[in-house]
Amino acid sequence: MILGIESSCDETAAAVYDPAAHRMRSNVIRSQSVHERFGGVVPEMASRAHEAHISGVVAQALEEAGIRADDLAGIAVANGPGLMGALLVGLSFAKGLHLRTGAPLVGVNHIDAHIYANFIEAAPAYPFVALTVSGGHTRLTLVRGFMDHVVLGQTRDDAAGEAFDKTGKLLGLPYPAGPHVDSQSVKGDSRFVNFPRSLMGEGYDFSFSGLKTAVLYHLEAVPAAGRAAYIERHRADLCASISEAITEVLVTKTMRAVRDTGVKSVVLAGGVSANSMLRRKMADQRGIILHIPRPVYCTDNGAMIAITGAMKLEAGMRDGLELQAFAS
Repeated sequence: MILGIESSCDETAAAVYDPAAHRMRSNVIRSQSVHERFGGVVPEMASRAHEAHISGVVAQALEEAGIRADDLAGIAVANGPGLMGALLVGLSFAKGLHLRTGAPLVGVNHIDAHIYANFIEAAPAYPFVALTVSGGHTRLTLVRGFMDHVVLGQTRDDAAGEAFDKTGKLLGLPYPAGPHVDSQSVKGDSRFVNFPRSLMGEGYDFSFSGLKTAVLYHLEAVPAAGRAAYIERHRADLCASISEAITEVLVTKTMRAVRDTGVKSVVLAGGVSANSMLRRKMADQRGIILHIPRPVYCTDNGAMIAITGAMKLEAGMRDGLELQAFAS
């Protein structure tokens, strides 16, 4: 049994993976509501919340799996990228458990884990193109084999998830705004505003800062006295237009990578891969084999850390107490 611990941002999560049965025995996620009134994650508060919750989350994961800590054959922990203080809570706890039980310790890259979350239920065949989209990351990767990655492109400024959250905040949606933008967009007209699609004709890199600015300027062009009423009346249309602008760029770049590499298998990863428009538009693409995790495995979770750690341990990879956290 492999324990996975995730604490890179504002979810305290732990899961137990059973490699012999190839199934997840538990997957516990404790989200932090303390950040809602600030409209974004406050790093110091995130660290303190992880510290308060991690012992109980791990205990619950072990209990639901029907095992004790001494039964573990390995301990996997996200050691970056992420918020440094938050990462150190999970890493320190994992090291303590490693010292007490003697179970091998292995560090897991948070972005890699999002990719290998696709292996929890049905393993994609190598090679494949992975589109990783979350609040902090947007990246296209050619995965030639396990941990054999070639980064094709990534965001030059803001991540797609951040663009969803920040534009949603401008529209008065609660934190985190991304899922609310998604649910609103289903009811709206995506042709309502033609927001910019940055770097559409250039390579594999992404840029979403211009979209945020365009949404801000669009709203500021409405007279202040009627702006709130305008947003209320057209919120669904604005959300649909924002979603269309972000999704079109993501799909176009991914399919460009498919054509250029000759790879037919595509994997979606990260929290934004739960977005309904992105899932639908990628599913509409012809000539590819598409893999998308269930939504519970898209957002930050311990299951993706557990399965990636299990694969690393099987490949003979392990770490010791010298394992360090890294922010970026």
